[in-house]
Amino acid sequence: MPTPLAATVPTNDNTTLLSDLMRVRARTVALCDPLGPEDCVVQSAPETSPAKWHLAHTTWFFETFILQPFVDGYKAFHPDFGFLFNSYYESVGSFYSRKDRGLLTRPLFSEVLNYRRHVDQHLEKLLTQSGQEDADEITARCTLGMHHEQQHQELLLTDIKHLFWCNPLRPIYRERADEASSAATPVEWLAFPAGVYEAGHSGAGFAFDNEIPKHREYLEPFRIASRPVDSGKFIKFIDDNGYGTPTLWLSDGWQAVHERGWNAPMYWEQRDEQWWQMTLSGMRQVDPSEPVCHVSYYEADAFARWSGKRLPTETEWEIAAARQQNDGNFVEDGRLHPRPHSDGAAFFGDVWEWTASAYSPYPGYKANAGALGEYNGKFMINQQVLRGGSCVTPRSHIRHTYRNFFYPHERWQFKGLRLADK
Repeated sequence: MPTPLAATVPTNDNTTLLSDLMRVRARTVALCDPLGPEDCVVQSAPETSPAKWHLAHTTWFFETFILQPFVDGYKAFHPDFGFLFNSYYESVGSFYSRKDRGLLTRPLFSEVLNYRRHVDQHLEKLLTQSGQEDADEITARCTLGMHHEQQHQELLLTDIKHLFWCNPLRPIYRERADEASSAATPVEWLAFPAGVYEAGHSGAGFAFDNEIPKHREYLEPFRIASRPVDSGKFIKFIDDNGYGTPTLWLSDGWQAVHERGWNAPMYWEQRDEQWWQMTLSGMRQVDPSEPVCHVSYYEADAFARWSGKRLPTETEWEIAAARQQNDGNFVEDGRLHPRPHSDGAAFFGDVWEWTASAYSPYPGYKANAGALGEYNGKFMINQQVLRGGSCVTPRSHIRHTYRNFFYPHERWQFKGLRLADK
């Protein structure tokens, strides 16, 4: 049994918890409404997963970490689902190859939906019981499970976008009305003095274990841009032979440019000397005022060097973002694409922002024992931290201490950048 998680989340009213949980669970299924069964089984790249797998894996998570430990006599819905839909939890058992998830034509999509209903019914029964000895731990794990499912909601959308981009028909996931382009606000530079700052999560409210503990860090004076880099600025980088200038690139990045044939952000293509991009509402012309999106860490770093600036560290980003409102463009807004910033400082939503910080543990970090300790800690190597959330992130899922992480070459997520200097 893993170390209890109850200390990371406040005790919740079971009625509210159940309502929140079922709303999150229903949202995942609703994201598949525009899809056909054929769309839900295909895997377009080793790092992506079929929509059907996301639906099943998030259900397996609740079954494995809540129902099986806390419901007497509970029997798994299917004896093989633990193998098929475990993602990477070695402590729980073996699992099916990630790169081959698209080969799982069975179970059928309908059976996966039955699996979800089965688990939801048992969760509802568990959470409506009174006087549970392990009530705080169940609450903590349900809260973790909801945030885990929200992560997969975001992944489901990014994976569908990649899948539809691979289709020459360029299918539309969801129609979106044309919006009049508006000029992005001029960048302001937010200045912060040298000093010792506190970073990381503490107090009430949910946080993943990689956001803990709160700690102190000395920072030299720095300035950070009020909004992410827009596509118009990135086009200037392209036009200035940014992808062909080796002195702008880290060695691994320069190698990636040549091996992968990069000459623009992912999903961009030129038509009659105009840049177009694949979106979840089909092909659209690139709006120079919207944040540039789908760039790797290597591209973000090269652009910063070309600009005479740098990427912020994650602590610099967090200190600046803590003063801002979490009112950006998230999945609930329905755009499913970054939008131009028209007023004030913008730190949340639209695009995940690469930072200069390697994904590593905070001072004093300790992963939980057992299987749930595999959630974050074992990935703290060879990846970079991103901050802020994106246009497909649920609003209730993000906070200024949230640490996302990806490998520096990856681009299929909604990733952009913000500049810093000094």
